Amino acid sequence: MPRLIIFVFALLMVILLLRWFVHAKPSDVARILRRFGLAVIIGVLIFLVATGRLYWLFGLIGSIFALLPRLLPLLRYVPLLGSLISYIKRKRAAAAPSGGQQSRVETRFLRMTLDHDSGEMNGEILEGQFKGQRLGDLGLEQLVTLYKDYRVQDQQSAALLQAYLERVHGDEWHRMTGESTSSVETGTMSREEAYEILGLASNASDQEIIDAHRRLMQKLHPDRGGSTYLAAKINQAKDLLLNK
Repeated sequence: MPRLIIFVFALLMVILLLRWFVHAKPSDVARILRRFGLAVIIGVLIFLVATGRLYWLFGLIGSIFALLPRLLPLLRYVPLLGSLISYIKRKRAAAAPSGGQQSRVETRFLRMTLDHDSGEMNGEILEGQFKGQRLGDLGLEQLVTLYKDYRVQDQQSAALLQAYLERVHGDEWHRMTGESTSSVETGTMSREEAYEILGLASNASDQEIIDAHRRLMQKLHPDRGGSTYLAAKINQAKDLLLNK
């Protein structure tokens, strides 16, 4: 019975340690492991010297060297373990809430925002008819009128409004206008605009850029009912920031 209790306790500690290891930052893991390892080495040395059993240490070293040829083949599994942990972290980062992050795309006539967590899209009209109003406050007929105007005046604004219409009004606006989804050149993009599209700060790391791109594509990929134009903008932003 005592052995069973000890085994269960040890198993629980291993599980908790693995959970912490997966969630912790690599720098924190390295720092704590260094301190823990140093403390263990010092503690063992003090114990061996105090009990007059220092010769155990030399025996242990000899045993390790004797087992070394058998342990070396196990080193090939270390990269596999690292890859598994990295994969788990990437999946958790992609699935985790973004903490209120929003993407922003701006054209001549529109400023569009997308909430990363809810997927809700809305926009503000910057110029022309209905200036200062939100797209969500306009009816479908008014939006279609705007779309037709933008098709003549600014293709980027028309493509952005089309993305909103497809996401919010589905096929209804296609039936009203007879329009089909069309591809539009995304145009040039600055690094500042790329960060705004991905909803990131200008000091975001490469991994944060990859995670934000993955979250957005899960919501806006054309195969999942998203927009071809916005998906292209998101891909362009990621490639620009990762210098591809």
